[in-house]
Amino acid sequence: MAQAFQRHPSSSLFATDGKPHPLQDTLMVVTLVLGALAVVTAQFHNLHLLASWSGLIGILTGAYGQFISVTTRERTFLIVGLGASAVGFFLGMARGGLFGGVIG
Repeated sequence: MAQAFQRHPSSSLFATDGKPHPLQDTLMVVTLVLGALAVVTAQFHNLHLLASWSGLIGILTGAYGQFISVTTRERTFLIVGLGASAVGFFLGMARGGLFGGVIG
């Protein structure tokens, strides 16, 4: 028997179940910002410290965010932020690492 499908209006842009998730949303935004920072700063050879550290912190916050995420939308944005953080981290590590030039 066919039934009508009705969408439930969401109260928040990032909560598809209609409930607020402030911790998960904060981790998602922090991961996205750190991922973008890591990718952008990885393009400059002299900014490898900033790229590698922001990438590492972005990976850690994204991993914890994945662990406690509730909705699919949170997980999607966390994966995008994690990917960007990982790319920035690896490029920063290839160009000098976490302590390159500071300890030596």
